[in-house]
Amino acid sequence: MRMLSLSSLLLAACGGGGAYGYAPTYVPLSAEEDHLEAAVDLSYEEVRRDADGHRSTTLGWFGTVERLQVEGDRATVRLSLRTLAARNLCADETDGSCRVTVSDREGGTFTTTVTLHPEDRDGEDKLWQGSLVRIYGRPTGDVNDEDGVFLETTWYRHWPRGTYVTTAARGSMRR
Repeated sequence: MRMLSLSSLLLAACGGGGAYGYAPTYVPLSAEEDHLEAAVDLSYEEVRRDADGHRSTTLGWFGTVERLQVEGDRATVRLSLRTLAARNLCADETDGSCRVTVSDREGGTFTTTVTLHPEDRDGEDKLWQGSLVRIYGRPTGDVNDEDGVFLETTWYRHWPRGTYVTTAARGSMRR
């Protein structure tokens, strides 16, 4: 009987595209599907203007980490809101060359606290400045000029630097 490597098992458990969604379009993890289904598509300005009125609304926002403060297994993170591209950019015609693609322009700032997954705590792929994160959560009602909209996170997904691209990579990658 042939033994599967740990990385093969992890990729199989993550579904199509692996942990970082290497596919032509966004592929949610199986653990993400219920959160994605519950998320409402609201603009940053809608939430910023009435954060208190949207407290019961689940959002699914992408953001690049601008600042974080880690204490034990918890991190308070300020993110630059990014929009998911309809199609991911790919270096060639193979799915493995595709990277989750978000806008290169910021759509606002939001802040949240997450309980870090073990793989996001240490090492080269830890959650850090420049990481991409998809936050599923609800507005707390708090908003300020420096940290933007505050969300209470229910679930998150993390892409370390180098595992995603912004639309600025269009010159070197194709759709």
